[in-house]
Amino acid sequence: MSFKFIDLFAGIGGIRLGFESQGGECVFSSEWDKHAQTTYEANFGEKPHGDITKIDPYSIPDHDVLLGGFPCQAFSIIGKMHGFEDTRGTLFFNIAEILRIKKPKAFMLENVKQLKSHDKGNTFKVILKTLEDLGYQVHHTVLNALDFGVPQKRERTFIVGFLDEGKTFAFPKGEEAYSLTEILEDDKDVEPGYFVSEEIKNNRLKHLKKEAPVPSIWHQNVSGNVSPLPYSCALRAGASYNYLLVNGIRRPTARELLRLQGFPEDYKIVVSYTQLRKQAGNSVAVPVIKAVAKHLIAALYDKELPVTSPDKNSQAAA
Repeated sequence: MSFKFIDLFAGIGGIRLGFESQGGECVFSSEWDKHAQTTYEANFGEKPHGDITKIDPYSIPDHDVLLGGFPCQAFSIIGKMHGFEDTRGTLFFNIAEILRIKKPKAFMLENVKQLKSHDKGNTFKVILKTLEDLGYQVHHTVLNALDFGVPQKRERTFIVGFLDEGKTFAFPKGEEAYSLTEILEDDKDVEPGYFVSEEIKNNRLKHLKKEAPVPSIWHQNVSGNVSPLPYSCALRAGASYNYLLVNGIRRPTARELLRLQGFPEDYKIVVSYTQLRKQAGNSVAVPVIKAVAKHLIAALYDKELPVTSPDKNSQAAA
């Protein structure tokens, strides 16, 4: 099914991959980070436009679907949660202006789980009212990447809207099993530089409260406690190099980080490990986007989705 979309706050193109899988054609992209632009261009053959605040909405091509994983730092518990007081938070209104002017048939926005509770829910109320006042029928939920076959506990808020109020839409439930084993490389094939020092290794062991499953990814929280899990905690752009350790002994490789986000094996890595860590941490879980895209496009064009039976072997965490 052919449709046109724009990719705002594009990062390294995770949302684009999801909507291209449903037959979409990207007619415009925007991303201000130069290193992310480099990765995006290497994989999609085009360099995204820069700062969205400096782009005239009237110059953006007509499109059917607007997509945007607008910056989450302003609403994240990791940040200071200033919301609309933070200039990054106000970037939502750039999206709203594009919706007002271009009037696409539908949109999908993605942000952190905490967006819904920020400022006692007032921030989210402003966002929803703004979108509804623009004439959109709005749906929202929180989805976890673990439920979509990705071994990463990554909960994100999704907001979907349709200009036609008659559309019937439901978010995908996600009932796919995940496997950490399938995405990890053999230690013997991993370069020595990824392995941590004996000091770091012993520190993790000292704070380990239970026997670790194999394979597992060890996460140390701010209080120092270490949790070995059969999946990864959410990747973070600004996390320390030792935030997540595979089996408590090494850092995830660049390819493993992309796999934790569901990127395809042929996705090109053209930046340093430092930049790739940041890009993976800022990205989306591609299989989640694919599932949402499938439901959004089906609703947009009034197509019925096939009924699938639940995967009883799903390990996804509640």
